[in-house]
Amino acid sequence: MTISSTSTMSPRNVLAADVKSLDALKFQAGNDTPAAIKESAKQLESLFMRELIKSMRDATVKSGLLDSPAGDLGSDMLDQQLSLAMSGQPGGLSEAIERQLSRQVVRPDGTTVGGAGGKINLAPPVSNFKTPPSASQTNFVQQHNEVATKVEQASGIPASFMLGQAGHETGWGKSEIRKADGSSSFNLFGIKAGANWTGKTASVTTTEYINGEPRKVVAKFRAYDSYEESFKDYARLINENPRYAEARDKTSALAYATELKRAGYATDPQYASKLSRAIDRTEQLRRAYV
Repeated sequence: MTISSTSTMSPRNVLAADVKSLDALKFQAGNDTPAAIKESAKQLESLFMRELIKSMRDATVKSGLLDSPAGDLGSDMLDQQLSLAMSGQPGGLSEAIERQLSRQVVRPDGTTVGGAGGKINLAPPVSNFKTPPSASQTNFVQQHNEVATKVEQASGIPASFMLGQAGHETGWGKSEIRKADGSSSFNLFGIKAGANWTGKTASVTTTEYINGEPRKVVAKFRAYDSYEESFKDYARLINENPRYAEARDKTSALAYATELKRAGYATDPQYASKLSRAIDRTEQLRRAYV
């Protein structure tokens, strides 16, 4: 699904709404050249417009025809295209952002460029949440953000995707998988211990959907010595298992979650929508607080 435009988009603009580009965007804004500042302002406006469109869409009552994972995915892709088409227009928000960035830009090393005034926060302006985050959500993201960012740099999987899935699987840290003695398994992603797993395990009662019906079953899960091991093992699973090849290429939360569900990561029929909402919340928290 595309929107025709008379303007030509650069490769950087095409993925302006992609969370993978945020770190690169901050670094790019640190280059005190007019072109870099202008591009950064346009992409920041695009991110803001996407959040605005999403909020408007969420407030609209859906018709039964489009109320489906496929419809949600199409809407998400359309929102990205709309945000790109609407950003960078004369007299728009990007010009105001550009003026602010031109006054003083914070470089990646912490030094500043430009005139007087306080340091500018390069994170997108999403600090006002439609639904305030819970303390457990905020604490979970702050607790695991450093490790998730480290694993992102090594694996290419966005930290927000991993944090959102870990938060969803554990109830934001309140329902971690524990061993028989009550100690943590450090398994944040609900990865089961299959026949090829030779490491530690933890057996717990979990809910599986069989023929669409929820059933309580006892399952064996992988156990680790640290949360970092859990993040690394999850990244290996996604990057090395052919089942998740389609998910690896996705750059939006809903598309990624949809492909994981389609590949059989979970049996819950609503897994894609639940996971995408958790990832969206994580992205908002990281932009606002981290």
